[in-house]
Amino acid sequence: MGTEQDLVPVLKKLRLSGVLNTLDLRVRQAVDDDLGHVEFLYRLLNDEVERREAKQLQLRLARARFESTKGLDAFDFRFNPQIPKARVVDLCTCAFIERQENVCLIGPAGVGKSHLAQTIGKRACRAGHSVLYTPASRLLDQLRASRADHSYDRVMAKFTGVDVLIVDDLGLRPLRGQEPEDLYELIRRRYERASTIVTSNRAIEEWFPLFNDDLMASAAMDRLLHHAHVIVMEGDSFRNPPPGKRESAAA
Repeated sequence: MGTEQDLVPVLKKLRLSGVLNTLDLRVRQAVDDDLGHVEFLYRLLNDEVERREAKQLQLRLARARFESTKGLDAFDFRFNPQIPKARVVDLCTCAFIERQENVCLIGPAGVGKSHLAQTIGKRACRAGHSVLYTPASRLLDQLRASRADHSYDRVMAKFTGVDVLIVDDLGLRPLRGQEPEDLYELIRRRYERASTIVTSNRAIEEWFPLFNDDLMASAAMDRLLHHAHVIVMEGDSFRNPPPGKRESAAA
């Protein structure tokens, strides 16, 4: 009968060396609880499955490049009760991603648009989806720079190849040069292929002039809004609340 030492090279060949992390524990458990061989093997291999899934999750979270670690439990819906909690919770189920639908979070500064966008993104990572978070300015800067070094297709593929792209703070500044074309191309390539989450301080009707071309604006916005959940987030800023409001919301 092989010993634990004999198992090491075999497990390495099978790329199952992580099993050794819980082997001693599961052997003791099998003896103490009088587990059958199949049950013992199931628990041992399930440990490896969970380990791999946790590793993949951490990899997806790292690749997403989130700027916030906050989750849904850290969002205080009582502070601005007009924000539709039920719709936000529904988006956190990630069903919209399976349907390649988009999300637009609209509202003034400080109401939590970025927080909720990244929260939905983290839920998507946990559901096994690839996600990338980027401020709109960074996205447009990278696409503009890629034209100069002839890496445009590669950079565009980075933004179009993920299941969920989060574009934060669109419209903080007017689009310049070829940026309207880049934004249109991004929306066109992702249309009905993947989900895009966009946050903006501007109302939807103010997005059209950003393209500086009526036809391009119409084509882009028609695609973006065709399968979109538009949530208008009204209320006061979490960062600079009116005097006494934070205390009253917490009460």
